[in-house]
Amino acid sequence: MLKDALAAAVVAALLALPLLGFRLADSQQGLSLDYRFAWVGYAAAAVFIGRLGMAFAAAAFSRVFQRKRQTLLPLAGRPSRNRKIVGWLLVAAALLLPLAPFADRNLIDKATLLLIYVMLGWGLNIVVGLAGLLDLGYVAFYAVGAYSYALLSQTFGLSFWLCLPFAGALAACFGILLGFPVLRLRGDYLAIVTLGFGEIVRVVLLNWESLTNGPNGISGIQRPSFFGLPFLAAAPGRTTFHEFFGLPFSPGQRIIFLYYVILVLALATNLFTLRIRRLPIGRAWEALREDETACRSLGINPTRTKLSAFALGAMFAGFAGSFFATRQGFISPESFTFIESAIILAIVVLGGMGSQIGIVLAAILLVGLPEWFRDLQQYRMLAFGGAMVLIMLWRPRGLLASREPTIRLAADALEAAPQTAGEAAR
Repeated sequence: MLKDALAAAVVAALLALPLLGFRLADSQQGLSLDYRFAWVGYAAAAVFIGRLGMAFAAAAFSRVFQRKRQTLLPLAGRPSRNRKIVGWLLVAAALLLPLAPFADRNLIDKATLLLIYVMLGWGLNIVVGLAGLLDLGYVAFYAVGAYSYALLSQTFGLSFWLCLPFAGALAACFGILLGFPVLRLRGDYLAIVTLGFGEIVRVVLLNWESLTNGPNGISGIQRPSFFGLPFLAAAPGRTTFHEFFGLPFSPGQRIIFLYYVILVLALATNLFTLRIRRLPIGRAWEALREDETACRSLGINPTRTKLSAFALGAMFAGFAGSFFATRQGFISPESFTFIESAIILAIVVLGGMGSQIGIVLAAILLVGLPEWFRDLQQYRMLAFGGAMVLIMLWRPRGLLASREPTIRLAADALEAAPQTAGEAAR
């Protein structure tokens, strides 16, 4: 413990020396250099005490868990049932959130943004978590979906519901276009190529002014309606939402409607992912993730498997991008930078590779928590980084690293095996 704490203190002192140890001060003789080595000592001492405290706390928790191991084992043996209960509780909380007495417009807006990232995380989970393909340019498909909806709605006057499948299909086509050149790449090389693809899409959107309006973006994007009923105070010649249902007009009606739209889209993404995992293509993704050479020897086509993962993951990003465009009413290339891909990938990795509920929990910590610090712009990214550090220290393999197997073989025999062994011992 002491060695780790001393090592952490030394590293902290080396990092704090150029940042805190020197300061330029303005005096009558001009600029002078002040030395503040005491601040460096304070920083090193704080890190030493904090690291030592964390070590003692970890040792104490370890002893507590060892004492309670027999109590926790029955619960640990039923992870699937426990996660289903947690999942249904999260769905019920999401459905009832707009009806809660404390739910204001700010909270619903933040919950809507959170659901967008959850949907993006579930889409990227197909590529990274199930197929094991590291994708750093996922935001490119997000941008394709947003711009395709914006251009189709403004050029042809199509509604959100008609443009939604087109946006997903176009993003899936881009996923296939990305998949073909990277079929033979793995690991870091695949990550570099996908990163370059994301930047290429952003630069194209930034410079193709005749189509995308360049850095000025596209504004005045059409908002979705409720089966043709617009969320407006008055619409000449048309019946509005509040008039049809006999309600007083409120701008919050559109906010709540958009919240439920993204909730339905996110739940559909989750249901699709859970179902397709049990199909042959889903099992082929997981086999590809574990060993591509073994997949080839078993007759699995790696080309078709990779392309299907890229296409389906990109399709859900296109759906999310289409919703983002209609929610914002304005899009620009600045909304689709590399940091967005990094955040989505961090949600998937820190939530646990292939874990659906883990992605939700990671999105709450990595997106929801910094949103509460948005008013404190200087500390917002500090909250984001702090949440990532805490997750990596607490759960290095992700919040929910363990997953139930896709298929159980001879499950009844496996469950009966301990009982048979106990009877034989008697």
